[in-house]
Amino acid sequence: MSREKSTFADRLLGRVSPTGLLSLAAPLVAIVFAALITMVILTIIGAPPLDTLVSMAEYAIRPRSIVLTLNAATYFYLSALAVAIGFRMNLFNIGVDGQYRLAALTAAAVGGAVTLPAPLHVALIIFVAVLVGAGWAAIAGLLKVRRGVSEVISTIMLNAIATSVGFWLLNKERFAVEVAGSNNIGTKPIGPSGQVPGLAIISGTQTKVFGLIILSIAMGVLYHVVINRTRFGFDLRATGRSESAAVASGVNVKRMILISMILSGGVAGLVGMPQLLGASYSYSLDFPTGLGFTGIAIALLGRNHPVGIAFGALLWAFLDTSAGILQLQKISPDIVTIMQGTIVLSVIIAYELVHRYQISAEQRRVSRQLASTTPAKEGTPA
Repeated sequence: MSREKSTFADRLLGRVSPTGLLSLAAPLVAIVFAALITMVILTIIGAPPLDTLVSMAEYAIRPRSIVLTLNAATYFYLSALAVAIGFRMNLFNIGVDGQYRLAALTAAAVGGAVTLPAPLHVALIIFVAVLVGAGWAAIAGLLKVRRGVSEVISTIMLNAIATSVGFWLLNKERFAVEVAGSNNIGTKPIGPSGQVPGLAIISGTQTKVFGLIILSIAMGVLYHVVINRTRFGFDLRATGRSESAAVASGVNVKRMILISMILSGGVAGLVGMPQLLGASYSYSLDFPTGLGFTGIAIALLGRNHPVGIAFGALLWAFLDTSAGILQLQKISPDIVTIMQGTIVLSVIIAYELVHRYQISAEQRRVSRQLASTTPAKEGTPA
């Protein structure tokens, strides 16, 4: 009986190392710490901290709020995946914001200009978005491999250029038309054949979940398979950890950098698709912005792992959605921004502490092994 119990315990806990448990506990501790910091700030400004957090949670679990959380998490997840591809290659693609906005604008213009059968229409719009996002990111990749320009600098500059190009294209003389009933302008609306219907999977509300949440999930699975189950993924991770070692093993580092930037940009092109094809059906001046920078935070929060990124995206969307109740209570919704920033900072610090502990533990383990295998000196008892 004791043997069966030990076998079950080994299956349940024996596969998880102490450092693995610490890695799992790190984000939870960081979230709790961020909640405590938020409570302190709420106390300072004179708001009841516990009641405020409870009201945020109660508001966020309403049926409509759950749908809004899932919808926001859909494009947050895609944005974080685009950033994570670069991170796994040790590349910092800050240009996701410009890549997805330029891709969404171009795809919306193409989608509004053509009429095709539904599957082909949707596929064309998504293909254009991926192509534009990949092409815009390829500029930074080429600058890095040909001229050694840091991708951090080039992608920041390309964000600014993409914004200017977007304003130039979103003009009545080019892609834009007036939006009926408002002073807003946008691309010609995409017809019904190019729209992706929502999913009524949450009862108690008429608001639907983006149909492209399925695409978001599929991209997470594809990311995991490519990174962890293919030769290309191995080369990518190896190059990200040590370029010299990758070169010694025959990897073309410049080629990997360019391909990684193109893949990152291609995924970035998908970020605006759930909103464009599931709600807006047009790219206008009020199209969501800043999703690329949010993706950086979520990728860090999820440690570039598809499951970790999913939890990070849901948490971020949950906080964004729950901020809606604060204005009714005359509390600044900036409290949510403070909490999000504190979570990211706390998680980074927690992971760094875990990393240092892992290095120290490995050094102690190697020292013990060396001590146990070192032969005893002559004349001393073994």
